[in-house]
Amino acid sequence: MTVEDSYDRLDDDDYPAYTMGRAAEMLGTTQGFLRAIGEARLITPLRSSGGHRRYSRYQLRIAARARELVDQGTPVEAACRIIILEDQLEEAQRINAEHRRATSRHTVSL
Repeated sequence: MTVEDSYDRLDDDDYPAYTMGRAAEMLGTTQGFLRAIGEARLITPLRSSGGHRRYSRYQLRIAARARELVDQGTPVEAACRIIILEDQLEEAQRINAEHRRATSRHTVSL
């Protein structure tokens, strides 16, 4: 790997750059919280060659949303389910918008 490749990873939201301890510190939560949302299948951290959990910036944003819900009194399992459903709704809305655009282009060209 070149130095340039290493710098490119700094901008990669999916690169697992953060250890569990660092991720918990950044989120202001505990490592147990990160394990709990992993067990609830909200996020699946990658593992280092030594078996340690590693988190990406994208996963940390999801974990931060879960923490926000839990801080508001939502149980962890419910918070994880809410976030999963929010993500599914966003994806469905994106697909519907694409379908509408394709349909309107087809209607206009007729």
